[in-house]
Amino acid sequence: MKLCDIISGKYDAGEWEAKGYELPKFDRAAVAKKTHDAPTWVHFGGGNIFRAFPAAILNEALNTGKYDRGVIVAETFDYEVIDKAYAPYDNLSLLVSLQSTGTIEKKVIASVTEALKADYQFADWQRLVEIFRNPSLQMISFTITEKGYSVAPADLERGLTPVLAMGKVCALLWERYQAGALPLTVQSMDNCSHNGDKVKAGVLAYAERWVNDGLVPEGFLQYLTDETKVTFPWSMIDKITPRPHEKVKELLAADGFEDNDYIETAKHTFTAPFVNAEEVQYLVIEDHYTNGRPPLDLGGALYTTRDTVDKVETMKVTTCLNPLHTAMSIYGCLLGYTLISAEMADADLRSFIQKIGYMEAMPVVTDPGVLNPYEFIGAVINRRLPNPFMPDAPQRIAMDTSQKLPIRFGETIKRAIWCSSPSRWPVMPAI
Repeated sequence: MKLCDIISGKYDAGEWEAKGYELPKFDRAAVAKKTHDAPTWVHFGGGNIFRAFPAAILNEALNTGKYDRGVIVAETFDYEVIDKAYAPYDNLSLLVSLQSTGTIEKKVIASVTEALKADYQFADWQRLVEIFRNPSLQMISFTITEKGYSVAPADLERGLTPVLAMGKVCALLWERYQAGALPLTVQSMDNCSHNGDKVKAGVLAYAERWVNDGLVPEGFLQYLTDETKVTFPWSMIDKITPRPHEKVKELLAADGFEDNDYIETAKHTFTAPFVNAEEVQYLVIEDHYTNGRPPLDLGGALYTTRDTVDKVETMKVTTCLNPLHTAMSIYGCLLGYTLISAEMADADLRSFIQKIGYMEAMPVVTDPGVLNPYEFIGAVINRRLPNPFMPDAPQRIAMDTSQKLPIRFGETIKRAIWCSSPSRWPVMPAI
């Protein structure tokens, strides 16, 4: 059983399905053709989180039969990922969902139709220029980590041929501007606060420098800041996607699935033809698009307002997930635990974080409306933290706790101060 067998059509679907593998329900060749001719979505960053989540929910949307376009991957950092994890498998991958019960679910992901190296030295760059000049393009998105939005003075000095991700994106947006100032949404899907503002700041840093240096007209900057043309929505993404797991490799091998080779690139990216990830996932997106959007809600994404995205992120970071994770990790280190999942088998530690979540944190939660805080904490305590596949260590989580306290415990501390000293607070403070 190999992914290449699916590509060639020389495979027994019944055998795959009998062993629990979910196969694509759409005509991949037809989707690839439509996507090539009229692309709607380019995603920057072809790593494991993208393959396990955004690409997977698009796969679900395609399986409904209500959508007919795939996603095009553009890699700005590690080009070996394209050569070793995408090209040999015609962009197919296997998603292995790690269940808290210790079992796995397996799904072939076929929503990626092209995988390109986003750099001027490759012919792929001209294909990206062609895509960005196409009026059909609706959205570009990112999972490149927060440091991927960085801007370096030396890169700004390179003019219209930068090497960092935000510079390359700005260069491609310049192409779209020249093609008629065509509308587009620039959507971060990285796990960082107010992520849309970060990608916007990175892009505008290059555009402003190019305008000041006389390389592009002022109109280009006006285009990027005109929200009827270009938008930079916020999003909140939450899904743990560890590097390929040895136990998962063994389970797949027992099925007869042969694409199990680990891939480590020269830049120390760890991947494989399969990607393993926890079962629980959340993607909440500000619905602020200028040229339409792929219907990712068909695959489980939640579209809402910017204010609601902010409330969801605040709920996660300050009450319902991060404080629980941090608190139990500190005690886990003291008690000699090396796995978060092992800590959850300790009745005292489990009771401890239940009290933090339900009794201390819940009173300061603002219900965002699209996700129920009680259900969110329930998933954390009962499905996410106890997951035996999750290799996360309390030592990693507890690192730099002093830096995390104001954010992760600030709201609860403010509430505690107010409750213990009501005479000092004639009016409940904003929290």
